[in-house]
Amino acid sequence: MFDQLNSRPADSLLALIKAFQADDRPGKIDLGVGVYRDAMGRTPVMRAVKAAEQFLLETQDSKKYLGPEGDLQFVRLLEPIIFGNSPKFAQRLAGIQTPGGSGALRLGAELIQTATPSAKVLLGTPSWPNHTPIFASARLDVKEYAFVDLTSQQVTFESVVSALSSAREGDVVLLHGCCHNPTGIDFTIEQWREIADLLVAHRLVPFIDLAYQGLGDGLEQDAAPTRMILDAVEEALIAYSCDKNFGLYRERVGALYVVARYADEVSKVESNMAALARVNWSMPPDHGAAIVRTILESPEMTALWRTELEEMCRRINGNRAVLAAASPELAFVSRQRGLFSNLSMRKETAIALRANHGIYMADSGRMNLAGMQSADAGAIVAALRAEGCLKS
Repeated sequence: MFDQLNSRPADSLLALIKAFQADDRPGKIDLGVGVYRDAMGRTPVMRAVKAAEQFLLETQDSKKYLGPEGDLQFVRLLEPIIFGNSPKFAQRLAGIQTPGGSGALRLGAELIQTATPSAKVLLGTPSWPNHTPIFASARLDVKEYAFVDLTSQQVTFESVVSALSSAREGDVVLLHGCCHNPTGIDFTIEQWREIADLLVAHRLVPFIDLAYQGLGDGLEQDAAPTRMILDAVEEALIAYSCDKNFGLYRERVGALYVVARYADEVSKVESNMAALARVNWSMPPDHGAAIVRTILESPEMTALWRTELEEMCRRINGNRAVLAAASPELAFVSRQRGLFSNLSMRKETAIALRANHGIYMADSGRMNLAGMQSADAGAIVAALRAEGCLKS
């Protein structure tokens, strides 16, 4: 059976983790894997999460199955954080728990394939490397277009407008809700408004990947583009992840939401999501969702979580400001948001940064600003200058 298989290349980020761990040089800097790190270089368990886990330890009395829909109270409690309190689509919203944001994207892709297999998925590049494989594995046609010019660190908005204007009615547009991965470059509010107008004019369906809410400018500010889009369109999908903003990476906590055109379509959408989930993972893992639910059910834990999230956000933006101040050529870093910025560089340069300077970042030039300390800025700039990434 397996004789015909070909070996696949190892995941580059996993290889980067191993290489960093094996490097015994003092002063090495990890800008690779996309996890938050504090001022001690740790990826800590949030205090609110610890409090919720203690509560669950003392009160949880069963580990029985929840069903393919997962913890629906978890799904409902996230809704005001994501969607606010607008009544416009409150009765048109269907939601289901998923294994992380990746699970939400895959389930959404399969829902699209089930409903409209001829729909194309428009994807601005560069994007998260797993986006295209997820949609392609669901047998959807992915149409890529240029989103950002890494040399100028600017959105190529003409390309965005052209791609959406030439799409067919019913095509799907993948949008990063905030804190773009891998570039950190988000649309301006004016650009979001134009995108909303294009979606409406050409009857396109937005699929919003919202994986970093709260780590850009705050929970409300980071949700504003998503709410603007949803206020304009008739239908939408939203893949949500709690991995980053609750620090629950390995627990795989996410949700898929669908905004339907009419309230009487919601039950049909929900039944299809549940059926697709059943054959993919049967039941989603409970522990992470139970933690989020417990936090959001408690005003005290919610307040603690919000405080911690604001601290994380300030630290990331502080790192951005320090690195931008260390070189005028990196000034753009302070204008970007989220964990990542993406430098324009060749793979060979990224390899040289690792080999010659102990600076670890993805081969694409993506660097995780949450992985650095403010004291690292000088070393990072010196290494970039030595390898020709900076002129002065």
